[in-house]
Amino acid sequence: MKNNSFAYLLFLFLMFSCSEKQKTVKQQEQKAAITILIQPFRDIPSEKVGKVTEGIRKVYPNIKVLDAIDFPGNAYYKERNRYRADSIIKFLSAETKEGFVTIGLTSKDISVTKGNVKDFGVMGLGYRPGKACVASNFRLNKINSDEQFYKIAIHELGHTQGLPHCPEKMCFMRDAEGKNPTNEETDFCKKCKTFLISKNWKFSSI
Repeated sequence: MKNNSFAYLLFLFLMFSCSEKQKTVKQQEQKAAITILIQPFRDIPSEKVGKVTEGIRKVYPNIKVLDAIDFPGNAYYKERNRYRADSIIKFLSAETKEGFVTIGLTSKDISVTKGNVKDFGVMGLGYRPGKACVASNFRLNKINSDEQFYKIAIHELGHTQGLPHCPEKMCFMRDAEGKNPTNEETDFCKKCKTFLISKNWKFSSI
């Protein structure tokens, strides 16, 4: 009888321990989940913002669209009539609280310093990892700019999660290398998807 009681108590203890462990893991996963903030600048049409948001929500539902704002004053580069992407993401990062990631959306031309080129035009820029990134549709093809804009946005968000550029030519994390290869990109590759799943991203398949 004593042996049966001991076995029963041991069983209850193990069940409780497993339950608490699962609860702790679940709480850690929930704590790790961030909210993506979509921050449009005043120049970009709301319908463009809506289409990008719709695409992002399919793979990361926890997002919020903010009201449009002006560019930070120090971002404008008068000589080339551009906006400095590095200044933009620095501004956005400073405004972003812990547990959030902000992506700025614009139709203006943006640029960075790349090597010996002081002002190099780009489609996007993001911290890796970090709390902010920016995407521009200025350099995209007019025919399918909405699809390309989504790919640029999701690429920069991937950087904020910690993803580097990917050697897979079909992957959204491919390095543009100064061009626009978005028409060749079809999805995140398996390796990049697996990484993003660990960050609470959702995919129907790997």
